[in-house]
Amino acid sequence: MHRVQPSAANAELASREAVRLMAPLARWLLRHGVSYTGFAELLKPVFVEAARAELAQGSEPATQSALSVLSGVHRKDVRAIEQAPRATPVQARPPLASQVFTRWLTDARYRGADGKPRSLARAGTRRSFETLCREHSSDVHPRTVLDELLRLGLVELDGDRLVPLASAFVPAPQLDQMTTVFAANAADHLAAAVSNLTLDAPKFLEQSVYADGLRPESIDHLHRAARAAWAGAFESVVGQARERVALDTSSDGDLRMRFGVYFYSEPANPATKPADKRGAAGRPARAPQRTAPRIRSKP
Repeated sequence: MHRVQPSAANAELASREAVRLMAPLARWLLRHGVSYTGFAELLKPVFVEAARAELAQGSEPATQSALSVLSGVHRKDVRAIEQAPRATPVQARPPLASQVFTRWLTDARYRGADGKPRSLARAGTRRSFETLCREHSSDVHPRTVLDELLRLGLVELDGDRLVPLASAFVPAPQLDQMTTVFAANAADHLAAAVSNLTLDAPKFLEQSVYADGLRPESIDHLHRAARAAWAGAFESVVGQARERVALDTSSDGDLRMRFGVYFYSEPANPATKPADKRGAAGRPARAPQRTAPRIRSKP
């Protein structure tokens, strides 16, 4: 099932590109006060568990010796990791307020003829805020969800009706919640790419558009275009996902999915200072090579 096998050449290739992947992660860790030594220690159980998953796909038992050889983690550390209680992985799910507000914005039952979300009565009608909340949870009182949406400034009270004020749910600026969402999104993006590169399996969507030689005005324009494209994709995929969830409710399905998009810009050569217009010997520096926008698709 694996497309690639361990080898010196493949190890060199992976190590070279892993440095590029680690650069933004290192910035994130340092800005939070996590040093190399602290993070290196945290990586030991990560490598051991990854080795365990790899061994599970073959016929070799996941003994401490096998885990140590494959992961490179010392056997005494593997033993300590084996004896430590394992945390149950928790998948990051959107907050209930996010789920409720997203359905309000995208479900045709809660939108008017103009396509915009309706104002909703707090309770007592077939299409009320209470009904909307109960579609997602019967354990959390609609008042609790309303308080959160009011706190975030996403809705306002107009008498006994609720009026949406935003076109998308914006998470609260709480570092722990934002960090959890970031980690879940980035991990799934990397997981899709790793699967595509290393496994003989159906390919996940994992593409991007790249362009350089652009002015700040062009970056702003393209950022707005990307946000508009995401808005359309968000509405379409959310609607279809809701249909599939309803269809699969009575089945024993145990799969999950995540669909996302990102936009990022920086100097094409961050090491070059904008003011450095001339070469080392006083000669005009060569103009940076420009490329047309191109689609990158991992096979």
